[in-house]
Amino acid sequence: MINVGILYGGRSDEHDVSRCSAASVINALDRSKYDVTAIGIDRDGKWYVQDKPSIINDKDFGRIMELKREGRWFINHYEKENKMFFHNSETGKEVSVDILFPVVHGTYCEDGTLQGLLELAMVPFVGAGTAGSVIGMDKDIAKRLLRHAGISVVPWKTVSIRDWNRNSGKIIEEVTDDLGLPLFVKPACSGSSVGIKKVHTKEEIAHAVEFAFGFDNKILIEKAIRAREVECAVLGNDEPSASVIGEIITKHEFYSYEAKYIDADGAELVIPANIDSSLSDTIREAAVNIYKILNCSGMARVDFFIEKSSNTFYLNEINTLPGFTSISMYPKLWEYSGVSYKDLISRLIELAFERHRDLLGVRSISKNVDFVPLQRSKS
Repeated sequence: MINVGILYGGRSDEHDVSRCSAASVINALDRSKYDVTAIGIDRDGKWYVQDKPSIINDKDFGRIMELKREGRWFINHYEKENKMFFHNSETGKEVSVDILFPVVHGTYCEDGTLQGLLELAMVPFVGAGTAGSVIGMDKDIAKRLLRHAGISVVPWKTVSIRDWNRNSGKIIEEVTDDLGLPLFVKPACSGSSVGIKKVHTKEEIAHAVEFAFGFDNKILIEKAIRAREVECAVLGNDEPSASVIGEIITKHEFYSYEAKYIDADGAELVIPANIDSSLSDTIREAAVNIYKILNCSGMARVDFFIEKSSNTFYLNEINTLPGFTSISMYPKLWEYSGVSYKDLISRLIELAFERHRDLLGVRSISKNVDFVPLQRSKS
């Protein structure tokens, strides 16, 4: 049996969302193929191997993973049998897993920091590698790369906290002149709409910017367009596939954190989206292209805007570790496309092992290559 470590919680503002996603994954994991070890990360970043997975009730998220802070656990950050080992220094107990399934979101979770640790230890894990995770998480870098590749993105301005502190008045004038109103202000590296505000007047910008800087030291001020919000799930490594397109119809001003998770009636998921088949095919093709450009693997959800006045579509963002509850858009899109939630989890684990085997193959070849050091010229 393969022992799957389900990693949940984390230091980000999406800690509770992660615990909700993890509860769904553990419930659906095929126990005829996999054993499960639950590993919770608390808000301080400490890791705790759970004696057994335990799901509890939560007033906002329904059912979430319990996180018991017991023991003092250390993990190997070096290659050791291509497994992740957890050692409890208080009891001497050691636990190992064959593969990690990070069901985590946000900063220190899907931004490449965690993925770098797992790659250093040479452990198979679900989702994008370090490079894809870093690029996908940073909305500014992702949009710059995709714009260069010919993908349409909504016009924006990136602002650092240092620039804001020096030139806030000038920045406000520039963004209103160049982008107009209304605007969205958002942290460059966050998910689940954390830290985002929509502003309608010039006077509201400063407050929204200061709020966004509470979550990141780099923010985006983005033109707000009247648009429909649609999403596409992508699955695979070198030859990824795209699901059908789904649409988010929110009852809030925009698809905020509250609309996603707190308000039970905050949004409606429409699958498939009611759009022309040719436009749907074009967006699905763009989603796969974006996935490849940003060096993703395993899975990602690619979100788009369709401008209502012109039917032009723009990339909104990519999520390399999307929400994974049984009613989240990513698994629902694949369910409609013919892949059940249970089979989707198994497929993601298979893809993680596939990528890991490829990486081991490259390392094996490189060990047998003789590198000749460059000779300095004597000129």
